[in-house]
Amino acid sequence: MDILSYSRCVICARKCGVDRTSGEIGFCRSSDKMKITRAALHYWEEPIISGTRGSGTVFFSGCSLGCIYCQNSKISRASVGREVSPKDLAAEMLRLEREGAHNINFVTPTHFAPSVKDAVRIAREMGLSVPIVYNTGSYDTEETVRGLEGTVDIYLPDLKYYRTESAEKLSFAKDYPIVAREAIAEMVRQQPKPVIKDGIMRSGVVVRILLLPSHVAEAKLSLKYLYDTYGDSIYISLMNQYTPMPGMKSPLDRTVTNAEYSELVSYAERLGVVNAFIQEGGTQKESFIPDFEL
Repeated sequence: MDILSYSRCVICARKCGVDRTSGEIGFCRSSDKMKITRAALHYWEEPIISGTRGSGTVFFSGCSLGCIYCQNSKISRASVGREVSPKDLAAEMLRLEREGAHNINFVTPTHFAPSVKDAVRIAREMGLSVPIVYNTGSYDTEETVRGLEGTVDIYLPDLKYYRTESAEKLSFAKDYPIVAREAIAEMVRQQPKPVIKDGIMRSGVVVRILLLPSHVAEAKLSLKYLYDTYGDSIYISLMNQYTPMPGMKSPLDRTVTNAEYSELVSYAERLGVVNAFIQEGGTQKESFIPDFEL
């Protein structure tokens, strides 16, 4: 069975097994028709991704994780967006390159991986020359990531949780820690060391750790795992931008404190992490959440 297929879908680790080609939908609430909510230059990624001209960012509708604190909840449950074919998406990619994008940045693309792969092939045949960024929550199966070899230049995964308890409570995905580690391992196998030219990444892996309120200890465990396993062959991005959405309960009803974030950054320094990004103040604002009305 083709892993990158919408028939009996097992693209993400939910492995719903539904036939999305016949209109069935699984956890991601998406059919086999690719749906995007925004395609524009984006300037707030890591400096080696956004550069000076921006990252050509494409946001997809739907998601296989469903985190209770999701900043992009407006789109993650497939409630907005427009359908595009691989050819349509290829045209958007070429437009973004013409507008100056340093790369094409697919945000939450897992559940549309087959169509994304087709779109990249078409775009490259039409002359696309900038790198492809796969910006994922990391609930991708190892097999799905392997199926993207040769398509993706830069992997930009999250490592959301170290503990199964947190993964189950916050994302309804008890197996997330092992799934994400296996997915990231395959990403690093494909792109084993960073290649950066003129301050812009051309290939490699950047793993993000979003610090959640009262979750410093868990973030430290994730950080130590990544550095013990990969050293400075990857970049690690420590993020303090958690923004509480309406209705969140304690401790997720507040932003991360300066003391919490400083503790995590200091721990990275003690570990000896060199290839890392940190965020300065002012990132916990709803204005950093893109407008998804097309």
